Amino acid sequence: MIDKKNAEWWKSTVIYQIYPRSFKDSNGDGIGDLRGIIEKADYLAELGVGMVWLCPVYASPNDDNGYDVSDYYQINPEFGTMEDMEELSAELAKRGIKIMMDLVFNHTSDRHKWFIESRSSRDNPYRDFYIWKDPRADGSAPNNWRGYFNEPAWEYDETTGQYYLRLYTKSMPDLNWECRELREEVYKIIEWWADKGVAGFRMDTINTIGKDQRFPDAPEDAPDYVKGRPFFTNQPTMHDVLREMNERIFTPRSIVTVGECSASDIEETLLMVAEDRHELSMNHMFEHDELDFGPGGAWDIVPFTAAQLFDVIERWQTELPAGGGWNSWFWGNHDLPRPVSRFGNDGKYRERSAKLLAAIEFTILATPFVYQGEELGMTNAGFDSMEHYRDVDAFNYYKYAINEAGLSEEEALANLRYRSRDNARTPMQWDASEQAGFTDGTPWIEVNKNKDEINAEAQLADENSVFNFYKKAIALRAGTPALLFGDFVRIESGCEHAMVYERRFEDERVLVAVNMSDEPASLDKSIDFCGLEPVLDNALGPGNDLYRLEPWQAVIYK
Repeated sequence: MIDKKNAEWWKSTVIYQIYPRSFKDSNGDGIGDLRGIIEKADYLAELGVGMVWLCPVYASPNDDNGYDVSDYYQINPEFGTMEDMEELSAELAKRGIKIMMDLVFNHTSDRHKWFIESRSSRDNPYRDFYIWKDPRADGSAPNNWRGYFNEPAWEYDETTGQYYLRLYTKSMPDLNWECRELREEVYKIIEWWADKGVAGFRMDTINTIGKDQRFPDAPEDAPDYVKGRPFFTNQPTMHDVLREMNERIFTPRSIVTVGECSASDIEETLLMVAEDRHELSMNHMFEHDELDFGPGGAWDIVPFTAAQLFDVIERWQTELPAGGGWNSWFWGNHDLPRPVSRFGNDGKYRERSAKLLAAIEFTILATPFVYQGEELGMTNAGFDSMEHYRDVDAFNYYKYAINEAGLSEEEALANLRYRSRDNARTPMQWDASEQAGFTDGTPWIEVNKNKDEINAEAQLADENSVFNFYKKAIALRAGTPALLFGDFVRIESGCEHAMVYERRFEDERVLVAVNMSDEPASLDKSIDFCGLEPVLDNALGPGNDLYRLEPWQAVIYK
């Protein structure tokens, strides 16, 4: 079980994720940058966050918007300079905010010096930094694996007559973590950034760094989406690397880490985050994120129910702590649709459902991760043609959907409107001006058309806004030990689209009731509200009937 009396600082903080390209542009080139973040440091402090997770700002050709790194020691000139980075760190520190960097070490850019050397000849000293294999007898790829962007996972390189593995785009070759020399180079990079004062690292797709060294074919009847996934997910090499990183770098420097580990159940997650494993501080769990995945994966979109979501929350809230692990929680990020459009109602009940998601996030046992714009209730973009999209995954999916899956253009576009990563990447909506206060120029991707209705300037001035609900919920969590460390106990709600749970710590008790539906909910009359008063309510007053919740209402009692 978790030692609540000696909890690390990161268990009680709130982490705010910034996608720099879309946050704030300071120089009018249409691309967000580090100085733009500096300009908004007071906004972050006003919200009450304690750490900022920066998506990659390293040098990159931007084939995948920075997740294809060409130099880990340099800042992408589009975002600014190393001096800007140091100033950002200093300005955030003045406000009590730490920095978490994104570590991308499953792969690099094909323009990284390691890969340029590796592909030059079979006997180059950097050859083993990447995964190279001979073709089959007929010249085809070494196996039938497929990657995350609806493409084969292997790319043929004519220079040396071998294939290299790439689980993402062809310009993002996978690193070979069986290579000791590679490990040492990566550890140097992490130590270099830690020496600059970085207090945390988010480990991008860390559970794919190990590969089954047999490189077997996946069953032919396996879905095309990430075909072969069991052979390159949660392999033993990953645990060996994480323990080594933790022993050498993370523990001695008190650095917090979070792994991006999709396709990992509670048992697998505990092997990474249980306190006695000495690997990661916490993981991003994706079971709630995959509720709308059909048998064919992410693009095979299926409906899900509130009851399914509640069951997932309960399972992770009880079983992971029981095994000695600590939860993180997120509703969205730069790779996912906007939460209010996916888990809420982004029409009639947009504000109320956005606040409900916050009520859950800040009252469960976890470190909360807030993605930029969620605190405003920003929605999906609703793009109606491919000309509006910018993401490589969107283009690859559209091509696959039309040419291989047999979908119509409208069916493919409907899936993109729901699932595309570009939904989360439209510019931050600061005000109601032409480009939402994001830039004085032309933004790299279009601003959402609802900027007049949804923007930070208006919400900061409105006591009942989504932003101010987030601010109040964050402050409530920070000052309530039961919300930080109390046990999670689900209570029978009496309604399948309502969830009721308690958090208890010593003599403190908090009760939370939420209704994730367009219809009212009638709660079980046995629920004990004795001695409790509502301290936060997204419907501005529960009325006289404690056992009735309005559509999308969330009430926190203390």
